[in-house]
Amino acid sequence: MSGPKITIVDYQAGNLRSVQKALERYGVSPKISSDPHDIDDADGVVLPGQGACDSAMRNLASRGLISPIKKYIADDRPFFGLCLGLQLLLEESDEGDEPCLGVLQGKVRRLPDTVKIPQMGWNQVDFRTSHPVLRNMPDSSYFYFVHSYYVDPEEKDVIAGTTTYGIEFCSAVVRDKLIAVQFHPEKSGEAGLQIYGNFVDLVDASRSRAQWS
Repeated sequence: MSGPKITIVDYQAGNLRSVQKALERYGVSPKISSDPHDIDDADGVVLPGQGACDSAMRNLASRGLISPIKKYIADDRPFFGLCLGLQLLLEESDEGDEPCLGVLQGKVRRLPDTVKIPQMGWNQVDFRTSHPVLRNMPDSSYFYFVHSYYVDPEEKDVIAGTTTYGIEFCSAVVRDKLIAVQFHPEKSGEAGLQIYGNFVDLVDASRSRAQWS
């Protein structure tokens, strides 16, 4: 059996090569692609992101990627959102006027003006739930953040981790085989790389179950 097929979504909003290299560490050959077919055909999908919600959503729409991403997630297949790739999962953002993907109910809000914006650097994540992608992840681990906005999900049971920067905000969400984080795991040392390894394990296990079901 060949290795799992992981697609990194290319919509001109992220350091795709760094994400690719982090995944390659775990013996997979992820494909960077803006082809909707490569999302449908994947065993696992990664949605990275840096930049603004409005331009990101327009880029996704121009490539015909919105419906394939939403369908992929609705089918409960392994999905990993990073930074802006987390924010786009909600319904709307204070950052712009374009509707987001609406996979999760809630809004993206600006960090308070009482702190330096953007938050740029290392901060702790307090994990509050278990998930295969968070396996062996010590509580209060440090990860690297670069952002001015944060997600505020209406369904509080999806919140898997929180971080404090002026306020306590949601920095990780999980729902079934979907996980998304506000920080950049590929810039976060061994702890961040471990999350990528755990995601590869989830993809592999999910693919194996599908093949034998």
